Amino acid sequence: MHDDANTSPEATSASSPPQPQPQPPPAANVISPSSLNRPDPLRSPVIFWCEEMAVSFSNLSSEAGLTKLDDYLLTRSYITGYQASKDDLAVYSAFSTAPSAKYTNVARWYTHIDALLRLSGVTADGQGVKVESSAVPAAATPDVADAKAPAADDDDDDDDVDLFGEETEEEKKAAEERAATVKASSKKKESGKSSVLLDVKPWDDETDMAKLEEAVRSVAMEGLFWGASKLVPVGYGIKKLQIMMTIVDDLVSVDSLIEDHFYTEPANEYIQSCDIVAFNKI
Repeated sequence: MHDDANTSPEATSASSPPQPQPQPPPAANVISPSSLNRPDPLRSPVIFWCEEMAVSFSNLSSEAGLTKLDDYLLTRSYITGYQASKDDLAVYSAFSTAPSAKYTNVARWYTHIDALLRLSGVTADGQGVKVESSAVPAAATPDVADAKAPAADDDDDDDDVDLFGEETEEEKKAAEERAATVKASSKKKESGKSSVLLDVKPWDDETDMAKLEEAVRSVAMEGLFWGASKLVPVGYGIKKLQIMMTIVDDLVSVDSLIEDHFYTEPANEYIQSCDIVAFNKI
């Protein structure tokens, strides 16, 4: 028999397994400003992210450039932000043709931006334009000798000029015409323009949508310009006409246009209702 009472504490501690000692927490990975410019092969890489950093793409006609853009658009709908911007137009302009469907995200983005441009009425490729500087060159100063030469000849004509004579009828009429022209041109400059998007809905699925669009575009008045259009499914086989127009604010009232032209014969034979989807100043 073993005598447990005679077992010493030293023997008990010798026979039991050693207990693991708690380790101190690892030191925080503190980066001092002086160490940022000194490479350290033992330090894990630190990534700095700045949301204000400009996005850069190059050579979008190559596979490498398209692959980079495709990866970038994997989680984005637009180049920057949450709506179309000038950044999208800049990248869109870099494409001479539509990208291949092989680059799924690029093709999706390109089709969307292209649709927005067509919806706004911008569809022509243009022929190229060069904008020169608007600075007015300084007038050349004539030489003093050349300026003094004709002065003697002008003295003879000064006697024939009546500086205090009355204004003739022709001069009055010319002055009035110039004032009227200046006033008219100033009014034209003050008159603004707006871009309006309309939803034109038919009576039912049997309505001839070609006739409906013809009835809409037949409305003509000064300051009204029709743009791009498309048919958008509504449901149950019914489609609505979505059409863009540009108006001169002082000449065209959108509400009067709808009431006086769309809801009267013969247009009301095809048009059931019309809503203003977007109204933006240009």
